[in-house]
Amino acid sequence: MNKTELIEAVAAQTELTKADAGRAVNAILDTITHAVAKKDDVQLIGFGTFKAATRAARTGKNPRTGEALKIAAAVVPRFTAGAAFKAAVNTKKK
Repeated sequence: MNKTELIEAVAAQTELTKADAGRAVNAILDTITHAVAKKDDVQLIGFGTFKAATRAARTGKNPRTGEALKIAAAVVPRFTAGAAFKAAVNTKKK
């Protein structure tokens, strides 16, 4: 599912227009992005948690030449799925 399909699904479930659903989806994504950029956690109970994590500097390898190179430390976004989300995805088929 891409963003357009997500907006269409939200519009269908909420009886909003596609334009209103698009604004709502964009507002949610922007809010999560800005909060995580400020290193705040966003916890959606039953769905999961978005947070910023620090990745340490490390040594990598150039795949073309095999030469070692330094990869700088970085702050990266992380998502941890909640229990209800995990359970919904992990349904066993009979």
